[in-house]
Amino acid sequence: MSREERINMILFLEQVKGINKEQFVYMTDGDLEHIYDTTYNLMELLAE
Repeated sequence: MSREERINMILFLEQVKGINKEQFVYMTDGDLEHIYDTTYNLMELLAE
């Protein structure tokens, strides 16, 4: 994952889930991708 992708995921999750930046410091790329994918997929389902 590129740095830009990680930053975009963090910004998205901050806005949608209200997670603060300090919590992201301890997350691996895999953790972040899992939370992002789960949240994004849920939003897509709710939008239908």
